Amino acid sequence: MKAPQRTRPKIAMALAGGGPLGAIYEIGALCALEEGLGGIDLNQLDHYVGVSAGGFIAAALANGMTPRQLCASFIENDPRSGDYFDPSWLMEPAYGEFLRRGLLVPGLMGAVGWDMLRGRASLVQALERMAPALPTGVFSNRQIDTQLARLFSKPGRTNDFRQLACKLTLVATQLDSAQAVAFGSNGWDHVPISKAVQASSALPGLFPPVVIDDQYYVDGAMKKTMHASVALEQGADLLLCLNPLVPFDASSPQAHAQDAAGASRGSRPIPRMVDGGLPSVMSQTFRSMIHSRMELGMKHYAHAYPHTDIVLLEPDHRDPELYLANTFSYAQRRQLAEHAYQQTRALLRAQRARLSEQLLRHGITLNLPILNDNTRQLIAPSPPTSRWGQALGTLEGVMEDLSQVVHHKTMLRH
Repeated sequence: MKAPQRTRPKIAMALAGGGPLGAIYEIGALCALEEGLGGIDLNQLDHYVGVSAGGFIAAALANGMTPRQLCASFIENDPRSGDYFDPSWLMEPAYGEFLRRGLLVPGLMGAVGWDMLRGRASLVQALERMAPALPTGVFSNRQIDTQLARLFSKPGRTNDFRQLACKLTLVATQLDSAQAVAFGSNGWDHVPISKAVQASSALPGLFPPVVIDDQYYVDGAMKKTMHASVALEQGADLLLCLNPLVPFDASSPQAHAQDAAGASRGSRPIPRMVDGGLPSVMSQTFRSMIHSRMELGMKHYAHAYPHTDIVLLEPDHRDPELYLANTFSYAQRRQLAEHAYQQTRALLRAQRARLSEQLLRHGITLNLPILNDNTRQLIAPSPPTSRWGQALGTLEGVMEDLSQVVHHKTMLRH
């Protein structure tokens, strides 16, 4: 009797958000996976699920852009390539939002002033009534829609969910109902992919809500960190998950060991969270909240979908590189992508016993000769610069050293 032919395993990928930093980590990690895993094409998966910055990566993979092409586009962003995407575009002030809210000020002030004169409103109540004049976001993310529409209009790509060869789901949150919306699913696949990415990454407070079909949408991470259940519910034998944001454990011995090594190279020392002020405290709080929520979700997935192998890759909690980063610095983007690439390679090597067993069930192997090759790099070393460029680099180094001295003296005073 002839044995039944084995069907091809259904493989999905879920990518969480994390702003430009998250995108950089995911690109570096994907480049490591692309060369470190055999028997799988990261552009030929059955389903991609993306949230926030992960939506940008998921949409690009579904459109056939390889991890290396993403690295050239987002990390190197050379305008001559035609595929570049500059993260600095996300720092454009939301002028339109400022104008719309500003037009409300005269009417609100008139009404509030009249009520105060008549004794019908206290100062606190007056300030509350002026709230509609506050912008809903500081920066504009309209360039996400504009530039991704440009990228996806090229031959072999599409900005239409319905024309993709695979399944792509981009999750955003409908602001008025606080319900998650899966763009790309039935009834939501008419929205351009670029517009769905813009909506999914509209972090409240940072970017204004995005209008689609007369409804307002914000970051998909408001409801869930990764929304991997979208792929699991539609059936998946293997689910690969990338989560770039983890809370940073600055108290661990490993973090301080890396800090000492970094100090010898001129890197910034690891501060206590409180030393970074409100942004540092808020970042750690946000990371902790979304990560604990994701951990609960992963435990639920393991119980609810016992026949699906779920592989989660994320940074080391004790690694300071992805916490102290300036993602709008070209040099640091390159450094962080290389770091994510090398750390993912190290993770695949360290967990090869468990991962080999999981992946082999789906015809995937670890390419150990490549993973063990310590000479491999993601980012090529920068070419030699001119004398003028070298002088600028030297000046930048002197300024960095001076800032380190000032920082250490400040710490000693405390």
